[in-house]
Amino acid sequence: MRISLSSPLLSHNLSHFSLLVMWPRLVASKILRKTLGSNNFVADIPGNTHSFLDLPTLDVSPLPSPKIASNNHQDTQKFKVFVSTWNIGGVEPTEDINIDELLDTCNTTCDIYVLGFQEVVPLKASNVLGSDKKTISIKWNSLIRNALNKKSYNPCHKNNSFSKNQQRSIQPVFRCLISKQMVGIMISVWIRSDLHPFFRNPHVSCVGCGIMGCLGNKGSVAVRFQFHKTSFCFICCHLASGGKEGDERMRNSNANEILSRTSFPTTMGPSLDLPKKVLDHDRIVLLGDLNYRISLPERETRILVDRKDWDTLFENDQLRMELMDGQTFEAWHEGTINFAPTYKYELNCDEYYGCGHIGTKGKKNRAPAWCDRIIWTGEGLKPLLYTRSETRLSDHRPVKAMFSTDVKVSRTSHQNFCFSDRFGRRPNTTLDFQCDDDEYVSHSDRLSFHTKTRMTP
Repeated sequence: MRISLSSPLLSHNLSHFSLLVMWPRLVASKILRKTLGSNNFVADIPGNTHSFLDLPTLDVSPLPSPKIASNNHQDTQKFKVFVSTWNIGGVEPTEDINIDELLDTCNTTCDIYVLGFQEVVPLKASNVLGSDKKTISIKWNSLIRNALNKKSYNPCHKNNSFSKNQQRSIQPVFRCLISKQMVGIMISVWIRSDLHPFFRNPHVSCVGCGIMGCLGNKGSVAVRFQFHKTSFCFICCHLASGGKEGDERMRNSNANEILSRTSFPTTMGPSLDLPKKVLDHDRIVLLGDLNYRISLPERETRILVDRKDWDTLFENDQLRMELMDGQTFEAWHEGTINFAPTYKYELNCDEYYGCGHIGTKGKKNRAPAWCDRIIWTGEGLKPLLYTRSETRLSDHRPVKAMFSTDVKVSRTSHQNFCFSDRFGRRPNTTLDFQCDDDEYVSHSDRLSFHTKTRMTP
C-alpha cells in the first residue's frame, strides 16, 4: 500500500513521532522553568511603580489599630487569619460567581486571607507541560479583590442605620501580598493595607511531584513571609489521588517530598534571619486537596453519610490515622470535623456522584470523602472556625478555617519591608513608627511612620 505525503494516516503517525521526539525536551524545559522561575509571583507592592494586579486605590478611612499586650517581656499582638482550600475541577469561574459566602466577610473580617485552589485548569498534557495560564489566576484574584474590597452598600446588614459613606469608612482595604500558580495549583495571600508596612520578605517555593515524580499536576506551592517578628508559611497542596487500599502511601510520600523539598531563599542580616525549610517557621498551615479517603467499603460509607454519622466516618478517615500515627505528620493538628464529606459531588448539584448506582457495571464511582483539608503545626495558632462552604462550581466543596494567632511585634524599627529578592534593586528602608499609650497612631490609612531611603544594588 502506498501512502501519499498528504495522507491523514501519515500525518497522524508523524504527529505521534514528533511528540515522542519532543517529550524529553518538553519535560526538561518544564522542570528547568519550575526550578529557575519558582520565585516569580504576583503582588501589589507599596512604592512599586507597577501594580501587578492593578489594584485601585480605595477611598476609605483607616481602621483603629489594636493595642499591644505585653507578655513575659515580649510584646505580642493578636490577629485573625482566614484560610480556605478549594478544588475547582478545571471549571473556569463565571462572571456572576459569588464567593462572599466562602470569605464570610459579612460576619467577620480577618487581617490575613490565604486562599488555595487546585485544578484551576484541567490537568491535561498541554497544561502540565505548557506555560501556566495566567488569565485564570487573574480572574480568581479579581474575584477575591472585589469580594474583599466591596465599596457598595453592604447588603448583609439589613435595616442598618449607617449610610453608605459611613459603611465605607469602617471597611478595611485589602492588597495582594503574594499570588502564585503552578499548573493547576494556585495560592493567593491578601492582607489589610494598613498592616502592609509590617510584612517583609515574601517568597514562594514550588514542588512538583506528579508525572515522573517532578511535574506540577500534583505537588505544592508554598509561600512564606515575616509579619512583624513572626514567620509564617502556608503550603497549598494537591496530593496523589486514588481510592484503592494502599493509595494513601503515595499521598504520604507526596507530603514527605513536599516538606523536604520546599526551600526558600536565605535572607541577609540578623534581623532578616528567616528559615529556609517549612518546619522551621513559627506558624505553619498546610491546606489543599490532600485526597485522603475513608477506609470503609463504598456502600457502608454512603449509608453512614446518609445518617450523618460523622464520628464513625472520621474514625476511619485516613488523614486522621496519619495525624495520630505521627510518621508523616508529626505534631500536626486539625480542627473538629462536624460537616459532610466535601468530595465527590455531581456538578451543580447537592447529590454525591454515583448515588444510587453503587456497583453499576462500567460506572466508575467515587465514595464520599473529606479530601479537602486544612492542618497546622507550630505554637501560637488557635482555631476559631473549621467548616465547609456550599458553592456548587465543581465536584468538591470548599473548606475554610479561621485562626487567632499571636504575633511578636517590635516598637523600634523595621527594615526592607515588603520586598523580596526577586525585585533586584530595592530600597534600604528603616521604618520607625510612633506609639502613644501602647496604641499605634494611624493617619491616611497607614500607620504613622518616617522613612529614610537609599537605593542599593
